[in-house]
Amino acid sequence: MKHNNTVSPAPALSRLDHRGLGPWAWPLLAALAALPPLLTALGLEFYTGVASRVLIFVIAASSLNLILGFGGMVSFGHAAFVGLGAYTVGILMDAGISSAWIAWPVAMLVSGLAAGLIGAISLRTRGVYFIMITLAFAQMFYYLAVSLKAYGGEDGLPLVQRSQLSGLVNLQNDAQMYWLLLALAAAVMWGLQRLINSPFGHLLQGIKENEARMHALGARVFALQWQAFVLAGAIAGLAGALLANLSGLVTPHTLHWSQSGQLMIMVIIGGAGSLWGGALGAVVLLLLEELLSGYTLHWQMALGLLLLAVVMLAPQGLAGLAARWRARA
Repeated sequence: MKHNNTVSPAPALSRLDHRGLGPWAWPLLAALAALPPLLTALGLEFYTGVASRVLIFVIAASSLNLILGFGGMVSFGHAAFVGLGAYTVGILMDAGISSAWIAWPVAMLVSGLAAGLIGAISLRTRGVYFIMITLAFAQMFYYLAVSLKAYGGEDGLPLVQRSQLSGLVNLQNDAQMYWLLLALAAAVMWGLQRLINSPFGHLLQGIKENEARMHALGARVFALQWQAFVLAGAIAGLAGALLANLSGLVTPHTLHWSQSGQLMIMVIIGGAGSLWGGALGAVVLLLLEELLSGYTLHWQMALGLLLLAVVMLAPQGLAGLAARWRARA
């Protein structure tokens, strides 16, 4: 009997599947992990904090990309979930609870519950009504935070220390804080890739493309959108908890609509609907902000021109532009 020793090719990814970094993942992680000692050797320890902030916004922008880029839900109140996560950590710390094992999951739970409430109402609307309802809820939380005089009101709530991880990681050390943030950002991106490439993610993308057809095929459109909205809110809550620890201060500005706009700009620049769109947009926007602000007080104008150029020349964002270059190569 003759045996066929040929190896069958791996199944091709569908149009709804999104690739990770493949063999580049581990070298990239190793290079990023080497950043703190390299910066210390160069006398640039300050930029370890900048890199840590970028990683936090990679998580926050990617959570928005889940509902905006893959679900077609244009939420203009996503910063509310980031702010709620930050305030949860601050309030718990004020009450004497500094354990990250408690505070960070509770922050995700609070933001997830808020997203569940907002989503249950706003997802019954479409278009500009959805945008305005999410914006209205975010501003409600913003003014609530301003009115909380017991927790600093408009001045914000300072944290007496960073959260504690039972001796596993010393978050008071900036390098160890950075390494933890790098691990969490990598875990979030890996989890989002698995989710987007799953049947749930395929259905979510199908709803974005043609909601009426997905309804006709029997998809539970509202339930799928609501679940994605809650998950995105919980991940944003984690980003808020991390941001509070990094900055050592929680302010109502974290919940302001302008912060939601900043997250949306990150997703648009990076590429809405691309796995790495939110992450790429966060890196580019924050590093350009750091670079340009050192040269001019009008750095916002330069960022505005960048956004205009991306929208005009690369409507699929920088990630889409990179994909086109790879296809031509």
